[in-house]
Amino acid sequence: MNLKFTVGDLIIHRVIEQETTFLPALEMLPALTPEVLAENRAWMQRAGALDHNDVLILCFQSYVVKTPSHTILIDSCIGNDKPRPQRPKWNMKTDDTYMRGLAAAGFSVEDIDYVMCTHLHVDHVGWNTRLDNSRWVPTFPKARYVFDKTEFDYWTETHAKAPVPPFGDSVLPVVEAKQAEIVRSDYAIGDHTRILPTPGHTPGHVAFTFGHGKDDAVFSGDLIHSPLQMRYPELSMKFDVDQTQAAKTRRGFLERYCDTDTLCCTAHFPSPSVGKIRRAGSGFSCEAI
Repeated sequence: MNLKFTVGDLIIHRVIEQETTFLPALEMLPALTPEVLAENRAWMQRAGALDHNDVLILCFQSYVVKTPSHTILIDSCIGNDKPRPQRPKWNMKTDDTYMRGLAAAGFSVEDIDYVMCTHLHVDHVGWNTRLDNSRWVPTFPKARYVFDKTEFDYWTETHAKAPVPPFGDSVLPVVEAKQAEIVRSDYAIGDHTRILPTPGHTPGHVAFTFGHGKDDAVFSGDLIHSPLQMRYPELSMKFDVDQTQAAKTRRGFLERYCDTDTLCCTAHFPSPSVGKIRRAGSGFSCEAI
């Protein structure tokens, strides 16, 4: 399994927490029909993206990007010790898989300069914090945590109406520790790291582009969950806040990077998760490198 990629002057590492079954394809993608699923079942199974019960297989992972100036972690996965009763595989987890993966890539928590979250869903903020004497504290003590302002404001308002546990235990403690940067889409880190707004899954969902003067790599977050959505960009998933906007954003993103040399680093595609976007009929594919 390839966990390290080099493109331009970037070194990209995958840190995998889980790669496992998630939800049935027909449940997760409400517009998917049994007929279209049947047409695509064989290649999806060969790609490791669908099991024999038609359940989608997803990878839950972070990326660590080493630029010439910074070490940046993108999306901090699921986390430990967190009450997630609706997701048994995530609930009160105590394993060392994630930290072993980070160490295997050659990093300690002190090495991370920035943590950048594409959005603030439960499986993208979990390791933002860790439990320390019954308190949630930032896992990466020297890092600045980058949150999009539209996204942060949306969850602040939602959390005020009814508690959102991941926001309470994995985002607000970072703010309280004064390690958060609440930013707009013109934010950049040096001359290598930029924000690309990709709304739809959540109101403030963003992708991140990396490269000096061009997009050598792009990190798509939850804009796309499954290779099936690349083949059929109109297939939005059940957790998208605005499914119509998500579909429009997804096609625009895929057109933008189709047939370029930009490395697309997906959040949830099964391993190797990384490839170049190519046209496939009226849709697209992510061709592994």
